[in-house]
Amino acid sequence: MSEAGRSVDEAAPPAITDPVGTMLDVLDLDSSTARTTEDIFTGSSHPMPSGRIFGGQVLAQAIIAADRTTDDDRVPHSMHGYFLRPGDATRGVTLSVDRIHDGRSFSTRRTQAFQQGVPIFSMIASFQREDAGLEHAAPFPEGVLSPEDAAARAADVQLHPLSRRLLDESPIEVVHAESAVYDRVAGPHVPRQHVWMRTRRPIGDDPALHRAALAYMSDLTIQESVLRAHGVPWALPGLKVASLDHAMWWHRPGRVDDWLLYAQESPSARGGRGLATGRIFTRGGVLVATTAQEITVRVPESAISGD
Repeated sequence: MSEAGRSVDEAAPPAITDPVGTMLDVLDLDSSTARTTEDIFTGSSHPMPSGRIFGGQVLAQAIIAADRTTDDDRVPHSMHGYFLRPGDATRGVTLSVDRIHDGRSFSTRRTQAFQQGVPIFSMIASFQREDAGLEHAAPFPEGVLSPEDAAARAADVQLHPLSRRLLDESPIEVVHAESAVYDRVAGPHVPRQHVWMRTRRPIGDDPALHRAALAYMSDLTIQESVLRAHGVPWALPGLKVASLDHAMWWHRPGRVDDWLLYAQESPSARGGRGLATGRIFTRGGVLVATTAQEITVRVPESAISGD
């Protein structure tokens, strides 16, 4: 489950002094067993205030595990995953990869993440050998504040101490182009937002690591387009949010240690569920990836828009 299910008054674990180093350690999987049709990998978990594993962590770990079972000339182009149970951030993760299919151009892998023998996440991903073909891409959004201007405006905003700690200890620097929705929702209540993201320091040049870290980042803030539409901040008492599934399509290479713009939109919310979609661009306007995620969201009746 995503860390989005946290409560703001829960006790936090000890402070993380090197968030990026912690993320890289978590993504550095060990191979413990190799079989003819299955590969087993193990990884650690990084601390989270709620004690639940951050969804982006297991997304990234699952992609890395699957990637290690494919040929070097094949890269992930899509994944579809389901969060089955809340993960325990105090325990490690075991990842089992099934080599479903290897064709001339595409390879398909199924990855399941386990804790204490119970599956917490299940994913199918497809890998492709790069081929020439038709090409077009959605344009970069117009009128979005630069990360520097957005950061300067956000510097004067006072946040709840736990919200501030979550931001400071994240390996990902996050800057909302409109306004953050941690403690309150300022501005129009619309189902869209733009968020700048990058790792807090360089992570090297390994393309596989950048693709996995992009999956990690893709689970951050995507749920907020649902909340913003109804003026619901993360700090609202009684708010319960959890990720149900996540899909991602990698289109082009991109570095996660350079600024990336995450354009997010929610086309629908109903029946305690909300759907969010996202497009990730380089600062230069190149479309790197597209994402989609459905969440469960429960709010006090008085907080529903229009009440």
